[in-house]
Amino acid sequence: MARRRNGRIRRSVRGTAVTAAAVAALTASQPPVPAAHPSPAAGRAAAPKASVSGDGPYLTELPPPRTPGPSPEAGSPAPSPLLPAARRGGIPVTALEAYRRADAALALGRPRCRLSWQLLAAIGQVESGHARGGRVTADGTAAPPILGPRLDGVGFARITDTDGGAYDGDTVYDRAVGPMQFIPSTWAAWGADGNGDGRRDPNNIHDAALAAGRYLCAGGRNLSNPADLNRAILGYNRSEAYLRTVLAWFAYFRGGHFTVPDGSAGPAAPQGARPKPPRAASGEPERAGGEDG
Repeated sequence: MARRRNGRIRRSVRGTAVTAAAVAALTASQPPVPAAHPSPAAGRAAAPKASVSGDGPYLTELPPPRTPGPSPEAGSPAPSPLLPAARRGGIPVTALEAYRRADAALALGRPRCRLSWQLLAAIGQVESGHARGGRVTADGTAAPPILGPRLDGVGFARITDTDGGAYDGDTVYDRAVGPMQFIPSTWAAWGADGNGDGRRDPNNIHDAALAAGRYLCAGGRNLSNPADLNRAILGYNRSEAYLRTVLAWFAYFRGGHFTVPDGSAGPAAPQGARPKPPRAASGEPERAGGEDG
């Protein structure tokens, strides 16, 4: 009886060994399984998000040299027939009001950020020349609206439509919009109501200035820290040349400024004359957190 059981056990062991050898041989005959690679969708998800402006064009002119004379606060220099006032270093009245109002709001809401209105003025100058030299309506809306080129991948980034044309009038590709040149997707994350009219309009300089300040302060940045300052500016446009241009204007405005009259834009445009931006929810808190809103 014991011999019979031992025989069965030996046969079972031999059978198992033969089966294992066969499986090993079959496995060795199969082609190797390639290593897993991320899908195209996963690659897109890991790609950096678009900058605030979509890395579009900007004004590359540097600040004018300072000349001896009255204090910059004392008044405006003689007008030039060749260049718009904002391109000579002056800040239009409404633009300056918008930058200062945004600075005051963020000084209360995010005091650790240490934003200064001069930084908003530097970005406003480089992005649009302060709304084309202050060509805004009585409520601060750029007239005509300010639109960057189509971001169709020809000379610029390729960003397909994200807003159904609600802000930029283009249902195929996005375009940067307004005095601070937000593309629609970044406006959706950072848009703000800076003039208290219940709307978030990227073409309104009060709204755009507050939205730009909110973005610059994102992620707990302290803009008195040069590393945080540079990171914030590069988030607007990922170009070292852009960074240098904005910093040059920032230093210029910190050294003094003068105001100039707004450009001629007429009365406030009726709501039906331009796309209606979404109405801000009453009492909606600002988004907190990092750069992705």
